Amino acid sequence: MNTIDCRNMPCPAPVIAAKKALEEQGAIRILLDDGAPRENVARFARNRGFQLREEKQGDGWAVDIAPMATGTAVQIPLPAAANYSGTILLIASEMLGNGPEELGRLLMRNLIHTLVESEQLPASLFFLNSGVLLTTEGSAVLEALQKLVIMGVEIMSCGLCLDYYGIKDKLMVGGTTNMLATVESILGEHKVIKL
Repeated sequence: MNTIDCRNMPCPAPVIAAKKALEEQGAIRILLDDGAPRENVARFARNRGFQLREEKQGDGWAVDIAPMATGTAVQIPLPAAANYSGTILLIASEMLGNGPEELGRLLMRNLIHTLVESEQLPASLFFLNSGVLLTTEGSAVLEALQKLVIMGVEIMSCGLCLDYYGIKDKLMVGGTTNMLATVESILGEHKVIKL
């Protein structure tokens, strides 16, 4: 079992590193800081049916993550308060509303943080145009978006938009999509809200 060191990494980098390592190796030992990094990685792994063994090491933790033994996989229940709607949110700007940029950014940040605490969650968030700046390195809402991913919300960013801004390699949460997949999703049996 390989060990990956995610200490001193800002969220959501430890979860992303764990996901990638699990996809490549199937089982890992991950070194994490206490608090949000440990909690987020543990939640991510449990929600995907992995078993965990956690061991305190100094100020941090060593967490062994492995697939459940054959025949013992369990369905991890979603939080009781969560109600997953068929709603898709199209987020086409890093700001919410028309007005001062600082206020628009603050409103968008507050909206995304509030979604994490909401009793009803959207099925998907699609980020287009300058909205992709929210899913990339340096965004003030990365931790909240990663929590939404862990809670089962699909996060997708427009690949063309990421290329336009030259930040495709800086995507930190969710996946990339194209216009065909976006159109198929919004024309499907979903309620679509553009922000």
